[in-house]
Amino acid sequence: MRRTIVLILLSLGFLTPAFAALRVVATLPWIGSIVQEIGGDHVEVTVLIKPNQDPHYAEAKPSMILAARKADVLMFNGLDLEIGYLPRIIESSSNPKIQPGKMGNLDCSQFIEPIEKPTSVDRSMGDVHPLGNPHYQFSPKNILKVAEGMASVLSEIDPGNAAFYDSRLQMFKDRMKDKEKEWSRLPLQGKRFIAYHKLFEYLAEEYGFRIEAYIEPKPGIPPSAGRISELIEFTARTKPDAILATTVAGRKEAEALSQRTGVPLIILPQDVGAMPAAEDWFGLMDEVFKSLH
Repeated sequence: MRRTIVLILLSLGFLTPAFAALRVVATLPWIGSIVQEIGGDHVEVTVLIKPNQDPHYAEAKPSMILAARKADVLMFNGLDLEIGYLPRIIESSSNPKIQPGKMGNLDCSQFIEPIEKPTSVDRSMGDVHPLGNPHYQFSPKNILKVAEGMASVLSEIDPGNAAFYDSRLQMFKDRMKDKEKEWSRLPLQGKRFIAYHKLFEYLAEEYGFRIEAYIEPKPGIPPSAGRISELIEFTARTKPDAILATTVAGRKEAEALSQRTGVPLIILPQDVGAMPAAEDWFGLMDEVFKSLH
């Protein structure tokens, strides 16, 4: 009789079997990669945005809502990067676990210190993020803080496996320490670049290179012919080391500028999975560092 009652409760979702993995929905591939590192086989991760999809322009889809409806935890980038689609997903999911203010609603940006936070914002400035630059996935310093935050939340939701999450976090920290030693030896200090979009400012700040101009005249605004002419003149005068674009943002415009100026073009992965070598967050960063130096 007791077994029958337990099976009924399980089928209705009132009980979770001890062996069940936590169902984690991550908006971006890098978030999914890190929570998989921390959670191991105790998490089942679904990522909403594809590696070569621009998250600025993503839209809510029924499949995303369905994934969110089943989630124990929703992890997202924050700083309004998902503002165009995530609120609708959360509301439409009708999942009490992932509503704002609940333990299962994890804004990863709460663990980092945003840069480039404007004092005021208006539409004339382009698609400026009022809460600061949201592209902190390229910051080893901030990603370590995010990993610590993820481990803490997983342990709160699933206290029976807290020791497991702590041990996985320590493995992540050890790997990060080794990688940071390796990356710090690369000759990036003092290098100068032109970039398409404001994606690499956190990395530049941490590793001592400079991004001196942008192909976008303002964030989210495609360059005009006049803007390209300005940049051709700028490159002739300043002779930057390279032009940076990603597999998603600005490749066509950056290729054209490179051809007209002779400045080398570097195409970087925007997120985990955007290039074959970027199979996890560490692979993403290895590919970025390899390309930049």
